[in-house]
Amino acid sequence: MASIDICHSHDLSPAKARKAVEQAAIKLGEKFGLDYRWEGDTLHFARSGVDGRIALAPKQVQVTAQLGFLLSAMQGPIETEIRRALKEKLA
Repeated sequence: MASIDICHSHDLSPAKARKAVEQAAIKLGEKFGLDYRWEGDTLHFARSGVDGRIALAPKQVQVTAQLGFLLSAMQGPIETEIRRALKEKLA
């Protein structure tokens, strides 16, 4: 299993950061077929072979994910897409 761990800084208010993270989750969901749900300030996302979360904190978000065997080969492109979505939505 491969793992992803990304810390991304931002200057948004908590409400705007939450909206931006949700927009990123929607975009990633469309591209990778992810489902998501909120638990407090943490967005959990999953699909077959992926289990992760995006934790909101003041001035940063922390993305962690575990990739199953088949998706481990796609770790690089998945991580690149997450970073791109975060940069785009949390700018």
